[in-house]
Amino acid sequence: MARIWKSFCFMVLVFGAATTFAQDVLMKPFVLASKGAGDMAQKVEAAKVALTKAGFTVAGSYSPYANTTILGVTNDELRSTAAKSEHGGYGAAMRVAVVKAGNDVQVSYTNPPYWAGVYRMSGDLKDTAAKLQAALGKVEEFGAKGLTAEQLRKYHYAFGMEYFNEDNTFVSYGSHEEAVKAVEAGLAAGKQGVTKVYRVDVTGKKEVLFGVAMKGSGDSKMMDDTYLMSEIDFKDVKSAAHLPYDILVSDNKVFAQYARFRIAVSFPDLSMMGANSFMNIMKSPEAIREALALTVGGKKDAR
Repeated sequence: MARIWKSFCFMVLVFGAATTFAQDVLMKPFVLASKGAGDMAQKVEAAKVALTKAGFTVAGSYSPYANTTILGVTNDELRSTAAKSEHGGYGAAMRVAVVKAGNDVQVSYTNPPYWAGVYRMSGDLKDTAAKLQAALGKVEEFGAKGLTAEQLRKYHYAFGMEYFNEDNTFVSYGSHEEAVKAVEAGLAAGKQGVTKVYRVDVTGKKEVLFGVAMKGSGDSKMMDDTYLMSEIDFKDVKSAAHLPYDILVSDNKVFAQYARFRIAVSFPDLSMMGANSFMNIMKSPEAIREALALTVGGKKDAR
């Protein structure tokens, strides 16, 4: 009996240690799949083919600036897991970036377990991570010193800045269908410089994720994809898979993550001040909020 009790206690300690270890694993926002010489267009097409064979749907793509193409991809696990938590729809798609940087072409993608934590999803998306790795490869995770799942689920950059559940609520419509129609119309018109890159419908739930491109100049420069990334995506390995930005229609309401959260969680190690810092894009969160609000039929000051 004593021997059985000791064995049981040992198993409890081992299990507890394993659980603690799993919770303490540091994750980073992006995965570098490959890096090397090659033709940009061929790399993009090869990525699309590999992703399709691995069971992904390429929901849309765009080139926000020269030498960069972003793909929005989804699969059954992403769409079904997204349905199980409040605003899990933000995680209904992952983003794949193909970037020509110097003499190399870099292929990278958003790290599913990292973003499952960020979006407080009911699941860690490890199956999707394995399929992305099988399709595209994995050299390393990058983009931050690393955060645990627990840290990601309660992430905010600094005191007074937003958490995941403090997103912008732009407008309410009479029905889900009316809300989706209004967003589609606003993106098609593009009057605020915001246009559709892709749409992903969450499985079994009245929730739709839109990936959107943002172009601005002059007074609206601060919401422009090119301007933003020129300030904050300055390292050798590019974090272009931060783009595109998101709009979420959940039931009859239209939301977006506030930019002080959305940008910070992609670049959690970015300095507050100095060269290539948040200070340089200080006006961007409000510029983005206003452009998105007006695009979806809300008011300029909608929050």
